[in-house]
Amino acid sequence: MSAADLTHVETWLFDLDNTLYPAESEYMALIEGRMTDFMERATGLPREEAQAIQKRYYQEHGTTLAGLMAHHGIAPKAFLDEVHNVSMDRLTPDPALRDAIDALPGRRLIFTNGSLGHAARVLGHLGLDHLFEDVFAIETADYLPKPAMATFEKVIARHGLAPRATAFFEDSEKNLAPAALLGMTTILVGAHAAASTADFVHHRTHDLAGFLTSARLKEA
Repeated sequence: MSAADLTHVETWLFDLDNTLYPAESEYMALIEGRMTDFMERATGLPREEAQAIQKRYYQEHGTTLAGLMAHHGIAPKAFLDEVHNVSMDRLTPDPALRDAIDALPGRRLIFTNGSLGHAARVLGHLGLDHLFEDVFAIETADYLPKPAMATFEKVIARHGLAPRATAFFEDSEKNLAPAALLGMTTILVGAHAAASTADFVHHRTHDLAGFLTSARLKEA
């Protein structure tokens, strides 16, 4: 893995789930299971059919919640509180990642389609909560999820970001497209990253801590 030149970066924007911990933990599977439970009740359909609609909503709307709000009038807080109420046992703090993020010069922010409460729980459990200036969550985005361009524009306006001096780390390739269009440096994270051929993905890594540690950074 060659060292990335990130000497221009002043703001570090991180997705949360499957980015600041490995997807292989299958922590998100617990949340997705609760989403399917919710979908069953909301639609009155058998589990398999409800799960198919859940996946379709995710693809078409960016999150299952956005689809439920659009088609079923679901109140977002009840959904978010229920689906994120899962055990943290699958998540293990990573001291190497904590130290790598702590060493980054400039501002550090979370940009997630999850809720504020979920972000606080996960970051606290991983021992990363003190490293970030703020969390831009789905409530902050008025429930319009990534990859909506309007949501990227909102996080830029809220925090006064200079896109060309911002690096955005994500496990979802499609969420990097608007970031690149705005001028951000994009980094796809996860075991699947190496297979990406998208031209809007500037860097790829399966090892976020190693990537950050080896990168060339702006001198403090």
